[in-house]
Formats: sequence, structure tokens, C-alpha cells
Amino acid sequence: MARQRQRLDPDFEIAIDGLTHDGRGVGRRDGKAVFVAGALPGERVRAKQTAKNRHFDEAAAFEVLEASADRVAPRCAHFGTCGGCVLQHLDEARQIEAKDRVLTENMARIGHVEPREWFTPIRDAQWGYRRKGRLSVRWVEKKAKALVGFREQDPRFVADLTECHTVIPAVGQRIPALSALVESLEGRRTIPQIEFIAGDGALDGGEMAIDGGRESGVLALVFRHLEPLSAGDREKLADFAKREAVAVFLQPGGIDTVAPLWPEHVDLHFDLSAADVGAAEGVRLQFRPLDFIQVNAGLNRQMIARALDLLDLKPGERVLDLFCGLGNFTLPIARRGFDVVGVEGDAGLVARARQNAEANGLPNVRFFAADLAKDLSGEPWMRDGFDKLLIDPPRAGAAEVLAQLPLKAIPRIVYVSCHPGSLARDAGFLVKERGYTLLGAGVMDMFPHTAHVESIAVFERR
Repeated sequence: MARQRQRLDPDFEIAIDGLTHDGRGVGRRDGKAVFVAGALPGERVRAKQTAKNRHFDEAAAFEVLEASADRVAPRCAHFGTCGGCVLQHLDEARQIEAKDRVLTENMARIGHVEPREWFTPIRDAQWGYRRKGRLSVRWVEKKAKALVGFREQDPRFVADLTECHTVIPAVGQRIPALSALVESLEGRRTIPQIEFIAGDGALDGGEMAIDGGRESGVLALVFRHLEPLSAGDREKLADFAKREAVAVFLQPGGIDTVAPLWPEHVDLHFDLSAADVGAAEGVRLQFRPLDFIQVNAGLNRQMIARALDLLDLKPGERVLDLFCGLGNFTLPIARRGFDVVGVEGDAGLVARARQNAEANGLPNVRFFAADLAKDLSGEPWMRDGFDKLLIDPPRAGAAEVLAQLPLKAIPRIVYVSCHPGSLARDAGFLVKERGYTLLGAGVMDMFPHTAHVESIAVFERR
């Protein structure tokens, strides 16, 4: 028997008294919680129901009857449709307060711990900060149009963007040009995404052109295509790259199939200055177009400085850096003169981290490839002694690796997190089961105008 579609209620009026962790307003209707997109605490709105669930309903505000004093006009015309960011209508100072509250609530509810000190949030540029990301592409036959953008709030659809203010201007101002480019291709139906990543330096001695102006750095665009592109399409993509002074790569399959179309050789790197790493010299990190790098360059520099400060390194100490990637923290620690071991699950990133260490003249750093969610008893680096631990895990956290480490020998841990729930869980484990004190924790605004919460915490053995 076919499943019947749930009947949704008509429009209704509701008072909002809270904010969810994903940036929606929270109200109650007939005693049932309702999560309302586009609504803020202290407001009364008219909303349209979008989904029914057993314990809560979902809705979207379409009229604000009583506005919050914290409401601001969204900068982007696509706010409310595009799912790329959900907090543009909330004052920037209140945004960081909301993220602070998410971290606080997770620590209390999940970890049942509280730090001795809540750190002042780290913030940087609020707009034009995102140097890496993925744009979805969809050819709409009926409109004879290529949509290029992030997913809508309903992720089944691609937002029809004309601009984006959170990505770097070299991308945000080129979205119409990218749409027109895809529309001109014979293979437009077979291109599902365009990834972008930007580095320091310049492209063949030039710079990225944007509306007659110039922006320093190299922008790489990776066009994913499900079928081989014709010679004519490849020529159009190469012409676009030359005209716009960007690097274009093609990806016909997995990540190992990414290859440059134009120019043939592209220098992708970012620099951390001597001041960034607290040493006499800085470091340079080379990367490939699909490698993971922190999306917010300015925030990343501040994050590295805070992490190294919290490590409180003393002469002769040895450091273990887990989930080290390209060496974002590892190389600055080595530049300060400390012996450091970096471990990462992606063998390709490990290979490039080793190349980065060699290129920067850092013999005091070693890198290993290992799946940190599996048994590590046979890993050679597990037998080494370490004085400090820095850990920067993915959203799932670090429960598996923390349970295996010889933590009694490690007096201090700095934990960088991209998910407050997994950080809170792991904090509870370290404090309640491994004898650590949570000295401090705080948020870092890596993704302004989104509900994403990046944070950092420091633990010391009692």
C-alpha cells in the first residue's frame, strides 16, 4: 500500500523563545515544540509548516510580526533559500554568543563537565572568508539554464545563485560566469559539481581578475564530469581559465583522477608567517586541489597561535599531533624547534606533509599514515614517549584513539574540534575516566553566518 503524505497544517502564528543548534527559532504550539527557520528568539512570526514529527514540528517563517532587536537585514539576496548560511539575519555579535551557548550546553548536557575558564571567542573576517568549498551544478532542461550554487535549505535542490558573500570574492562574484560557462558546454548535463580552493602566490605571474579589479592569490576550479568531455568543451574551459586567470582542473573519476587542464603546472600553497608560528621563520604548506585545508585563512592563523600557546611547550618536550593533515599545526611546532610526530589517516596528505617538512627544512618532524579509529597497538609511533598531545579530529571526534593512547604519560592535551557534541563527549571521558582537568574551552568562528561551531579546549592531568 502506498504511503500517504502527511497533511500539513495551514499558516499559523507563533512566539519564538529559543534558538536551535542549527540556527532555527524554537517555539511551542499546543504544547509541541516547533522549529522555525528564519525566526529569532523574542519574535512573533507567521510560519508555514514544512514537516510533522512525533516529538516536534518544522516550519518556515514568512512574515515577522514582532521583530527581535538582534535582527539585521541579510546581506545576501538568496538568504532564506540557499542553505549555505542560516544566520545572516542575526547580529554578528549575537551569532558568536549563540555558538558560545551551544558549546556550553553540549559540555553540560553530554560531557557533564565545565572548564575552569571560558576563553574569549576567536573571530576574523565575517565576509568573503571561505577559500575552499564545493558548488553543486544542475542543468535544468525546462529553463535551459545551469544552476551553480550551494544546496537550498531543502537539499534536494540547487540554489540559483547570482552571488555569494561568504566565499572569497574570486568565487562569489564569478557564479553567473560559471553558470554561463556550464550552459555553453555540450557536456553540461554530466557536470554535477565544481570544487574551488584558493592559495597564496600568483598564477603565471598574474593575479585573479574580478570585475576589473585584482585579488592576490591562485584560484583553482575542479570540474567533476561523469562522461568524457569533447575537445570543444575542453577548449572552452581552457579559454575561461586563461581569460579569468584561474586554474582549471578536470575530475573524470575519483580524487586520483584530478588533472590540470590549464595551466599545466599550478603552484598551490599557503604561507604562515614567522609571527603566525611564533618563530624566526614561517612555513609554507603546498597542497593539491582536493586536499583539506582550513577554509578561513585569517581564523586559521589565530587558531594556530592559540593552540601553540595552550600547549605551553617547554625545551626538550616532544609533541604528538593526531589528525595532522598537511601539517597545519605540526610544521609550526617543528619550526619552533620541538620534535613532533604527525599522524593522519589519508596517505596522500601524509605524503604531502612529508614533502612540506622537507621543503621547509624541518628534520625534527616525522609523519605516519594510520587509521586512528582502528587498533593502533602495532604502530611504531605508539611506542614513542610524548609530553604534549594536539588533536584535531573530524566531526566524529577522537573516542577510539583516546581510549588507546598512554595518556598517563601525557600531562597536557589541546583538542581542536569541529563538532561541539563529540568534543563534549571526549571531554567527559578525559575528565571522568582519565584524570584530566578541563582548564579552558572556547569557540572559534571559522564559519561566520552559519551554525557551524568550531572550538578549542585544553586539558591537564590532575
